Amino acid sequence: MRILVVEDDTQIARHVKSALDKAGYAVDVAHDGEEGHFLGDTEPYDAVVLDLGLPVIDGLTVLRKWRQDGHSMPVLILTARNTWRDTVTGLREGADDYLKKPFELEELLARLEALIRRSSGNANPLLTCGSIELDTGTNRVLYEGFPVELTALEFRTLSYLLHHKEEVISKTELTEHIYGQDFDRDSNVIEVLINRLRKKLCSQIIKTRRGLGYQLIDPQNDPS
Repeated sequence: MRILVVEDDTQIARHVKSALDKAGYAVDVAHDGEEGHFLGDTEPYDAVVLDLGLPVIDGLTVLRKWRQDGHSMPVLILTARNTWRDTVTGLREGADDYLKKPFELEELLARLEALIRRSSGNANPLLTCGSIELDTGTNRVLYEGFPVELTALEFRTLSYLLHHKEEVISKTELTEHIYGQDFDRDSNVIEVLINRLRKKLCSQIIKTRRGLGYQLIDPQNDPS
């Protein structure tokens, strides 16, 4: 899963990125509204952390432009402003949640987890498919009740497929959601990651849909 952090305070941005990295996300960071708007306009994100008090273009304007252009990714606003009017304005411009500074990183993570789950239609923090379980609060993966050790890229791949269970996901889409902007993206790696997950989990749980992509499905419910 891939997150954009738009924050001009370099210390806050660094702490947020570090926490998100440790939680298993691919993270891009922008330090002004112009760069943030560009990234949100041109790259696919599973959620955005957006500061309001940004240089060049303020956060509310960035948010407004994204929504006017049809971008629907969940947006969590960070604000040092204390008036309820700013909060209401942000929500009415299309924000999904807000957090006042100073904040606890654990709360930020929990709010983002909830936003990402809900945006993909998952209310339960425990994502399941067949004998696979992923706890979005702890990032613990179980298969048939036993813990499974995954690399960062394997985890992101499985997490994205679980959030979009039974959907056919193309190689391109997976590539865009497991790598950050600064990584050399290689769609050929996706096949390797899928094969590793099949070996660590179940060979039948990730179906290859020829010419289309991959589909995570409970083998017991697979009609093919």
